[in-house]
Amino acid sequence: MESWKKLNDSTYLGKSYQLSGLDTLSAEDVRLEEHHGNLYYIPTVKNQNDGKPVIFTMTTVSADGFVFENPEHDFPQKITYNRMSKDSVAAEISGTYKRKQRAIKFPMGRVK
Repeated sequence: MESWKKLNDSTYLGKSYQLSGLDTLSAEDVRLEEHHGNLYYIPTVKNQNDGKPVIFTMTTVSADGFVFENPEHDFPQKITYNRMSKDSVAAEISGTYKRKQRAIKFPMGRVK
């Protein structure tokens, strides 16, 4: 689950949660920022990366989605969002972890 709010013309603040029933399995704070024509996805996860944000740069954008990448990050190196329908998207984190390719999908729908 994700929720977003606009901070200003160049920044959105988000919260991303992975839920199982009523339990929160993971949570992260996310900033989506535009600087000098580039868009950055900047998550911060408690107990990961010493609590410091990780910067992913948008590398691809299309009518149906976008991709952010940081090849230097341990995992993931790629974050992809694809529009599945008018009210749903699928996020995917992917990359190499312990010398193996991994991909984890997170389907999401609009909450009304």
